[in-house]
Amino acid sequence: MTDTDSTPAADTGEKKPFDLGTGPGRVLVWFYGVFTVAAASRSIVQMILDFGKAPLSYVLSAVAALVYGFITYSLVRGGEKARRTALVCCAAELAGVLIVGTWTLADPSAFADATVWSDFGAGYLLIPVILPVTGMIWLRRAKTV
Repeated sequence: MTDTDSTPAADTGEKKPFDLGTGPGRVLVWFYGVFTVAAASRSIVQMILDFGKAPLSYVLSAVAALVYGFITYSLVRGGEKARRTALVCCAAELAGVLIVGTWTLADPSAFADATVWSDFGAGYLLIPVILPVTGMIWLRRAKTV
């Protein structure tokens, strides 16, 4: 290999941009993509068919879908700005899961139907509470690479 074969980043000593959607990030993209579709589908069907039954639950599920979708987009897009944005969204997601999870346990009558985040995501194998923690760990690690 000659010096002409090296990349410009190597010549200048700059770090190559970290691709958020590689390695473990690919698994996160997959999970967030699946949860985007699951939460959006569920909330859309529930809002169309029976919105009056549990509007708070259905709107919270729609909000969860939007957060999941935005994190998915950020992970796929990559770059430092997307990483920071996804990190903030993961923190907001975790706050939402903890608040709604605690609320559903403290006052179950407040929710006429379950949300994605009810009981800390128990209806989804607790993945909604594990996913943002995993995402934040990955995104913090991605900064140092």
